[in-house]
Amino acid sequence: MSPRATGAGPALRTEICRDEEGFRRLAAEWTALYGRCSTATPFQSHAWLHSWWLSYGRPGALRLVLVRREDGELVAAAALMRARGPLPVLTQLGGSITDFTDVLLDDGCPEAAPALAGALARTARGTVIDLREVRPGAASERVLVHWRGPRRRMPDSFCLELPAVPMEGLLARIPSGKAQRVRAKLRKLDALGIDTRVVTGSEVPAALDRLLRLHRLQWQGRGVTAEHTSERFAQHLTRAVRPMVERGDAMVTEFRLAGDVVAADLTLMSPRLAGGYLYGADPALRARKVDVATMLLRHGAGETSTGGRATLSMLRGTEAYKHHWRPETVGNQRLMLTGRGTAPLLWLRAGAAGGRRWAARQARERAWVGRALGWLTGRTPNDGGG
Repeated sequence: MSPRATGAGPALRTEICRDEEGFRRLAAEWTALYGRCSTATPFQSHAWLHSWWLSYGRPGALRLVLVRREDGELVAAAALMRARGPLPVLTQLGGSITDFTDVLLDDGCPEAAPALAGALARTARGTVIDLREVRPGAASERVLVHWRGPRRRMPDSFCLELPAVPMEGLLARIPSGKAQRVRAKLRKLDALGIDTRVVTGSEVPAALDRLLRLHRLQWQGRGVTAEHTSERFAQHLTRAVRPMVERGDAMVTEFRLAGDVVAADLTLMSPRLAGGYLYGADPALRARKVDVATMLLRHGAGETSTGGRATLSMLRGTEAYKHHWRPETVGNQRLMLTGRGTAPLLWLRAGAAGGRRWAARQARERAWVGRALGWLTGRTPNDGGG
């Protein structure tokens, strides 16, 4: 960890940490700063980011930009790394398995945002900073206000969000006929006698192993996300989630039927937001007509509504089953920042990103037209009709 020139104001100094051991030693003060940043999500916790780096990081690529008071207290932090590719780019830690990325800013230190903006500008000299999946209202937006060079704000993934209220409050959001059907499903769950249990920190490794096994079983033959079956992902979750559970930043729940674990869920939590991150369910539940999504939502709504949170997030993705609950669609942002001398690099990267979004949108529209034509003609895209 090496000091950098201050330039951040008389009471603040900046530094960059480039080594894994230095990142590990930051745990206590990073966690304290995380607690003082009201917009932080669990994906900005030290446990999540450091564990992600151990599984996915590359030697020599780490760039932790830190801002401290003169007494050494950490008041701002940005977890970045050099990205692979032909262009010089700094991007956030967390990668594709992280739904929200952000920097950390101490709510009680208004000078932290401009200081971090200045530190990032010096760190990024000759490169583009590319921040993906920034939630509206995130601390990164405060840094953006103080950025003095070229910048670009683009849309990123969509998330669906509900208010953090008990199940009855969620049922009030949907038409009465549909709510009646959901209540019937809930009565069936109760009649089956499925028990719910939140696991403790020491039980997390074994519970996550069961969750991942159920997740693979649930998606067998149906195109599971490949990374969720990898050993490095399993190691990351096991390292990260136990300390998060012990701090109240995560909750692992098991659902048992006749003593057997038939479903498991991992929910990540912050004071403002909770989000269902990953679950697994035995396919035998489908055979018994159990609505697993409703079962998980009832438990998640009950647990998260008691903590004063405002939002129950379904995280990224706009799958049809999520829309049954009439959620609000919230768009993440992609923020690109650079210096004046490297503006062409920013426009080049932004143009490439825009092109990929256009191509993906066209592919989705073609798929929708194909499904519509299949419905009109009585065929499906895979039924062999020509």
